[in-house]
Amino acid sequence: MATANTILVLVLLSLASLSFASDPSPLQDLCVADLNSNVMVNGFVCKDPKLATANDFFFSGLDKVRTPINAVGSNVTAVNVNQIAGLNTLGISAVRIDYAPYGQNPPHTHPRATEILTVLEGSLFVGFVTSNPDNRLISKVLQKGDVFVFPIGLIHFQFNAGNTNAVAIAALSSQNPGVITIANAVFGSKPKISADILARAFLVDKNIVDLIQSKF
Repeated sequence: MATANTILVLVLLSLASLSFASDPSPLQDLCVADLNSNVMVNGFVCKDPKLATANDFFFSGLDKVRTPINAVGSNVTAVNVNQIAGLNTLGISAVRIDYAPYGQNPPHTHPRATEILTVLEGSLFVGFVTSNPDNRLISKVLQKGDVFVFPIGLIHFQFNAGNTNAVAIAALSSQNPGVITIANAVFGSKPKISADILARAFLVDKNIVDLIQSKF
């Protein structure tokens, strides 16, 4: 027969497990973001659900070609909570990416989301790098209709190795996944990271770091 102390321990353990529980999903049907509110919360304040309309859950235009105009030959069209206020608390968003011939979506991370990408046109060389100490590159060439997953937080990229435009669409497991483009963050921070620090980190001459930083 279990002693009183044993029973007490079991009760405390069960209560402890409950104390670590959390809500796995929203607590209401919808929580349309009030993007004009000055109240700071983890996400966005909800507007009165009675004021919600279909347009709060709608975005048009992912079928439109976006000319890749940035320096690396790509153009990303984001559809997150800032474009669809109704995504607030729902934990999902999307992007369209247009790639020029030999253009790329350069190495970057999404600190708050896993990404699943589908190629709509062309072909892409894609990959991600595992964390320290392995830093293993997992990569693959994708064709039209192929799907690839980039795990949350890991550095990843897409490169159009063809001589025609490519298009992909991706879903991300956050209403606001964030993006950290590695080169921009390291060499384009404001204020700058010391060139001495970066020279030692990248094992290059300080003049090379100065040159790269000047590009940002």
